[in-house]
Amino acid sequence: MRINTCYFCSGPCYPGHGITFVRNDAKIFHFCRSKCHRNFKLKRNPRKVKWTKAHRKAAGKEMARDTTFDFERLRHRPVKYDRDLTKTTVRAMERVQQIKERREKAFWDKRMEGNKERNKLANIAEVRQGIDLIISPVVRAANKANKVESTRAREDA
Repeated sequence: MRINTCYFCSGPCYPGHGITFVRNDAKIFHFCRSKCHRNFKLKRNPRKVKWTKAHRKAAGKEMARDTTFDFERLRHRPVKYDRDLTKTTVRAMERVQQIKERREKAFWDKRMEGNKERNKLANIAEVRQGIDLIISPVVRAANKANKVESTRAREDA
């Protein structure tokens, strides 16, 4: 059973699902759903459509280069059935998947490391901008009175 990748969104195309389009020059395009096929017919560029993997890779949101991708390419080669080879291949696939998940998590953590501080600064700026909505008029009047008293005390000293 071969799981093809969608030409437009790079998602999986399982057997019996999606659309297969064969062009006049015998190039085969697999699409996982009609949404991808329709966008292909509209001649849209997958790198400019935000929900595709091509856009996410071009924007730096997903890993573009990793050695684990090479193992996925090697899996699709047809070979004569051998039980030992199949067993080692399945074990290797599991191990490669673990490595890939760990690297993706590290990539995501590195990409998101500045967000906490950035969000904190944005929240503080928003609170400062709308501080009059938070502070009640009674407290505001008390603060003004305290400021006036402190300026008088400075002037007297």
